[in-house]
Amino acid sequence: MLADHVLFIDGEAIIVDKPAGLPVDTPRDGSISVENHLASLTFGFQRWPLPVHRLDRDTSGCLLLARNPKAHKRFAAAFEAGTVEKHYLAVVEGVPEAEDGVIDLALAKISSREQGWRMTVSDRGKQATTRWTRLAVAGGRALIGFAPQTGRTHQIRAHALHGLGFAIVGDPVYGKGGAPMLLHAHRLSVPRDGKPPAEATAPVPERFARAGFAYGEG
Repeated sequence: MLADHVLFIDGEAIIVDKPAGLPVDTPRDGSISVENHLASLTFGFQRWPLPVHRLDRDTSGCLLLARNPKAHKRFAAAFEAGTVEKHYLAVVEGVPEAEDGVIDLALAKISSREQGWRMTVSDRGKQATTRWTRLAVAGGRALIGFAPQTGRTHQIRAHALHGLGFAIVGDPVYGKGGAPMLLHAHRLSVPRDGKPPAEATAPVPERFARAGFAYGEG
């Protein structure tokens, strides 16, 4: 039950730790999604909470839900304005030489019958900026902390490949697939006028430790 994964709750917001493999919106195949869990996340309110943003199906971690329409509008505006702090963890298929940096590559959506759709670097795409830090190295791979400054579709996954030169481990679109994708929305902080931010940290999933990266909070 997603109700067992609540990290933060007050009268306006809920932040849940979304498991990998659970899509936010109902997929075409009709499988279970976050939408199927909304009725169990009312916690005494009549309205069902609504997701403010999206995480990819295979990405785990912090997902913000608004508990009323006014809060949803304010939170969505904060995401649009770029004032929300987002921190992700990912393991990539290689080790960048630098310790940190900024990836500033515009992204555009392309599609083909053979590969379906994906995001690629394009001068005609939308501006996308991601800060990154190399946190650990093991077995020829690196644990990277990503802080996206914009909110483009597949931004971290595409920037890992085209900006760092290494796909995220397990990525079925930009990498080799074949294993659980090692991408996790670790921390989220959403500013609010006149009150503390809605914020939470999602525990690092066990699949990271199995890959050789047991990441602590320090």
